[in-house]
Amino acid sequence: MIWVMLLIMFILLFMGFPMKIPMIVAPIVLLIVYFPDLDPMVLTQQYFSGVQPFVLLAVPMFIFAADIMSVGTTANRLLEFVGRFIGHVKGGYAITTAATCTLFGSISGSTQATVVAVGKPMHQKLLQSGYKNSQAIPLIINASDVALLVPPSIGMIMYAVVTGTSVGELFIAGILPGVIIFLFFAVYSYILARRKGIEGQEKATWNERLQATRRALLPLGFPVIIVGGIYSGFFSPTEAAAVSVLYAVVLEVFIYKKIKITELPKIAESTGVVTAAVFILVAAGTALSWVLSYAKLPQELTNAVLGTDPTAIKVLLIVALFFFIGCMFVDPLVVIIILTPIFYPVAMDAGIDPIVLGVLITLQAAIGSATPPFGVDIFTAVAVFKRPYLEIIRGSGPYLLMLLAISLLFIFFPEIITFYRYL
Repeated sequence: MIWVMLLIMFILLFMGFPMKIPMIVAPIVLLIVYFPDLDPMVLTQQYFSGVQPFVLLAVPMFIFAADIMSVGTTANRLLEFVGRFIGHVKGGYAITTAATCTLFGSISGSTQATVVAVGKPMHQKLLQSGYKNSQAIPLIINASDVALLVPPSIGMIMYAVVTGTSVGELFIAGILPGVIIFLFFAVYSYILARRKGIEGQEKATWNERLQATRRALLPLGFPVIIVGGIYSGFFSPTEAAAVSVLYAVVLEVFIYKKIKITELPKIAESTGVVTAAVFILVAAGTALSWVLSYAKLPQELTNAVLGTDPTAIKVLLIVALFFFIGCMFVDPLVVIIILTPIFYPVAMDAGIDPIVLGVLITLQAAIGSATPPFGVDIFTAVAVFKRPYLEIIRGSGPYLLMLLAISLLFIFFPEIITFYRYL
């Protein structure tokens, strides 16, 4: 059955259909072929149930807020702020890029929005300071993927929808892992700059740093309000998403005046298109996951791969492997929706904390977003930077190795993820 599903999806993708078509067709064919006695309306019920969870309302609002700030001046203010403080060290432009991607990710929650908003202004600066395209673009892509870990994370929202885990707790748990990834990238950027003789930018005066801080103060307040509001219980993650839209509109339309209020409908239209695509994938993924569960394939797969009594470490290693490989070929949100129901029960039986599992799965989704052959952020970079596919992926090796090493670190020391419980 699993091979029939994969064959259907491969043929349709090979014929050029977008991912949502194989996701819709596959469960229909499987139901007709293997379960002809079942009423096909059961799939319709699954489509609707997949997009009914209240927390999914946060997704379009976070996307809308990210779109507003991508068009506006938020990213540039963050770039200026970070650059004034650390841009003068060796590899300063690269470290500034990594730091700003982390900060903008904590505002947008979108890897692709981060590639566009931060990557566009930093790309030329990196080239002018001595980096090659094969060094600059992989840095931008992989640093942007931190956006999937730090709150607000759409990937974490999807995991929470599937498993019923607390979105707020997942958001908080993603903070330290995101910072650790940035530190790894910053150290690597410094070492690379020393080896290549790449200098930083001119050191800023304290007056310039103060001005940059003032300009970035309101954007920096965004993650504080969102995370602080959720952590204190002042508002729910869905309400936080609504606040993020209001905050973005106030900043870009009324304070910075970078966007005219008449431009908001056009931005909202773009958000609507992306949201529709995401929700179609969520609905189709839910139906496909239900068919697989009805056929008891998850139990067969987990028994075959993990055995009858797997240890927590073994489960986490297998989960990381499956999600990493899956996200190399398919949209991360689809992989989260399909694979999470398969491995979640086994992980719970092995005594794994659902928060640890969620952060690890989200990290694999982030890694897969920038990993060949079909990482979604690679194709975003191809479109944004107008460079050949092979040139963009050529320098990805060091970042992939670092991210895999970080994954192992979290698997063997899960307390890093649940750090907030010790505060």
